[in-house]
Amino acid sequence: MMNHKSNSSPAPRQVLTALALTLLPLSSYGQSAFPGFTAGNLVVTRSVYTGDATTLSIGQPLPPVCPSTAACGTATATANGTYPSATNANNVFNNDTVDGSFGVTSPIFLDQLSPTGTVLNTLAIPPNMVTTSFSSKSELAINVSDDGTALTFMAYVAPMNAIDVSNSNTPGVYDPTNPAGGSYYRAVVQVGANGAIQVTPTNAYSGNNGRAAALAGGMYYMVGNSNNGSGTPTNVTSATGAQMAAPGQPATTAPTMIGNFSVTQVTNPATGMPYAADKAGKDNNFRGLTIFNNTMYITKGSGSNGIDTVYQVGTAGTLPTPATAATAPITILPGFPTASAKTTTAASMFPFGIWFANATTLYVGDEGDGTAADAANAPNAGLQKWSLVNGTWQLDYVLQKGLNLGQPYTIANYPASLNPSTDGLRNITGRVNSDGTVTIWGVTSTVSANGDQGADPNKLVMINDVLANLTAAGAANESFTVIKSANAGEVLRGVSLAPSKTSTMSNVPEILSIANPGAQAIAPGSLAGANGQNLALGFPGPIFGILPLVFDGTSVSIVDSAGNTTAAPMFYVSPNEVDFEVPAGVAAGSAKVIVTSDGVSQTAGNIQVAATAPGLFTLNSSGLATAYADRVSATGTQTAEVVYTMASNGAITATPISLGSATDQVVLILYGTGIAGAGIANTKVTINGVNATVLYAGPQGGSPGLDQVNVLIPASLAGKGNVNLQLTGGGVAANPVQITIQ
Repeated sequence: MMNHKSNSSPAPRQVLTALALTLLPLSSYGQSAFPGFTAGNLVVTRSVYTGDATTLSIGQPLPPVCPSTAACGTATATANGTYPSATNANNVFNNDTVDGSFGVTSPIFLDQLSPTGTVLNTLAIPPNMVTTSFSSKSELAINVSDDGTALTFMAYVAPMNAIDVSNSNTPGVYDPTNPAGGSYYRAVVQVGANGAIQVTPTNAYSGNNGRAAALAGGMYYMVGNSNNGSGTPTNVTSATGAQMAAPGQPATTAPTMIGNFSVTQVTNPATGMPYAADKAGKDNNFRGLTIFNNTMYITKGSGSNGIDTVYQVGTAGTLPTPATAATAPITILPGFPTASAKTTTAASMFPFGIWFANATTLYVGDEGDGTAADAANAPNAGLQKWSLVNGTWQLDYVLQKGLNLGQPYTIANYPASLNPSTDGLRNITGRVNSDGTVTIWGVTSTVSANGDQGADPNKLVMINDVLANLTAAGAANESFTVIKSANAGEVLRGVSLAPSKTSTMSNVPEILSIANPGAQAIAPGSLAGANGQNLALGFPGPIFGILPLVFDGTSVSIVDSAGNTTAAPMFYVSPNEVDFEVPAGVAAGSAKVIVTSDGVSQTAGNIQVAATAPGLFTLNSSGLATAYADRVSATGTQTAEVVYTMASNGAITATPISLGSATDQVVLILYGTGIAGAGIANTKVTINGVNATVLYAGPQGGSPGLDQVNVLIPASLAGKGNVNLQLTGGGVAANPVQITIQ
């Protein structure tokens, strides 16, 4: 009988092949040198859907990796991962009808445009650093820093084509009732005027998404939403709304919430009494953000809680600090709506992006109510102009001409049945011109028959308005012009003016476990990756044999908490990714990782080194474990079972594991990294919430940095189908994975 208390059992050939694939990047991602941004141009955030039929298969359980403590249900995918086209009726986003958390991550591009819409160049954000959720319409607002040298936006530290990331937990704020059971950091991405990139992770917005970020006074100010679970735990409700973070902060940093708005602050005009309290945290479901005259302004325009309106955060002229954040007041700007979101109609306001032309003129993008039947006649959708008169804001008029609200438009190679209509505007920006006019650019919102309207191809529009005009009659001849249209498979999200000043910002590599992007540390002896730009010359690729300390002019070194510098052996080198084994002798604590290529170094600080940083390798976008099972009968007969099937198109799906007869024992062999430091005694595994006996946890023995965990599948799980598997090492949770049990 095989001894599963050791790591000596050979894996089946299919698993070794799959494991080899998981250890190497899917592709090298490069681009020509980016020349930088030029003052006066526009910058538009764009995403392109990259999934295909292998991303998701019909019948796969949704949501993936749902924990046993959440209401998982039995929903399965009704469509595969392909985007709809004129010749393909499949629509991946129809899965939103069976999985309210559904989304697929996709790469991010910053397009630099002339003011009239000519595309000048594009900065591709390496997708091994961050991604966005393609259909999440409230993401990727982009803002210029207060000093004019950088741009900022929010994203996810998650791979491309991952499922349900936008409603996942963050690693430091876990909600056991969240059915989207994965854990991924939200992050602020800072891009210098020169194109340099730095990613700062945050544990804010667990269960939902970060929408916007602005850099001012050396701090990041953010807005977003949290909570995808059934309860209101304090750690989740304090990870929502307005937040702040320090550039380059450690991944372990807890969220810093700014203020805490409640409808109970506002008098209900129908009763003369304060509104009754809503679900905790949901009044702070903010999405628009701007900083003007050193003051933070934000908007809320969706959800059934709170008030859809425009807010000021803190006192005028003073931005919150970490010391004052908790007590910063959040108040509705005088004159803006105070009606409860529970009473909204098509005539209500749904504010999104905001832009101040001056201290007394505010433009607000209103996206409409999201209902196709209402779009053509929505009175407030489009661009609202507000003026401050005697301390109160008043609505002057709403610009709609040229938006063609509610009128379907066509997109090449897109199903006519899904043709979208413009419903209003989301993110906006503007410029004051010398002739007394302002030019405002905005990204349109849409309505359609799509399973998720956020996936509709939309538009970038512009309009000129006379700044001094206060009447609708005076603006009657002003009309929007479309200057850029998204193609099928594209979405436009944010718009900003380009940085106005040059930048000396340096690229900062992002350091991650290669098995678990949500790991809060790297462990001695584990496998990690440095992701970024210009990390190596050319495309050297994977390395076989003895792992070198220098390869084609590239090296990695770690300066640990004791001040010791140690070279790290590498096993993959490319311009966007350098993968390495963390040296065994690196001291625990805060470290620096330095990647040097051709004499030029990039340094990442505040990298935490810990004895364990567990991560499990997965085989597909839904978190299927890289593993195999060994079933042993009472007579000692062994049957190896592979946990996956690969279709002819390359799609990988789960194969149910048979637990055999009542006298059989089935051992699951998992592969990961950062686990060995915990050993058997401190490695715990639950499957579908049931404790499973760990027989071995340590080095795999055949590959540097690769760990193996052998675990006995409890017989009581027979027939449970798709189940969540959670490993903890030394009390630290790994990324959850899934298997299917027959």
